Amino acid sequence: MNDKLYSIKEAMIFSQRIAQLSKALWKTIEKDWQQWIKPYDLNINEHHILWISYHLKGASISDVAKFGVMHVSTAFNFSKKLEERGLLKFSKKESDKRNTYIELTAAGESILLSLMETYDPDQNAVYSGAKPLRDLYGKFPDIIEIMAIVRNIYGDDFMEIFEKSFANLENDFVEEEGKLTKKEYTLKESV
Repeated sequence: MNDKLYSIKEAMIFSQRIAQLSKALWKTIEKDWQQWIKPYDLNINEHHILWISYHLKGASISDVAKFGVMHVSTAFNFSKKLEERGLLKFSKKESDKRNTYIELTAAGESILLSLMETYDPDQNAVYSGAKPLRDLYGKFPDIIEIMAIVRNIYGDDFMEIFEKSFANLENDFVEEEGKLTKKEYTLKESV
């Protein structure tokens, strides 16, 4: 007896539709991302590791691999290159000698913040592709269905970290003269 509520044809069409759309979108994202970070002599994995390190503050290599959707050895090797450039520092915790942790250095944070300040939406094809939808509906697509699929694949922890990074952007940065800059916190604000 067939208990499936879908046909194999329906499943294949859905899977292939997602695969082809994802590949086309990734090709554009990859090109945009590489163009944005090129002046800083970074590759996508290195930038992603800096981004994750900034938002997770003292992340383990395992955390970086999980959130960066990369193999642990990839996360470690690219982190090592960033350490050699003085952008990250490695550490071990007294209570956890098995895991290696990374943290941004002042130079690493400076590069990441500079990258954020130089972001130009007009140089981003994905933004340009979504802009007509924003113009029509007054906001960018929420992409909630894709987020649900990703949550079902990678889990709630992944999505919590994903959302945390964007909450950090929302809370810790301001737009001034068309550029994102980190908010200057006063002593009163931090108490």
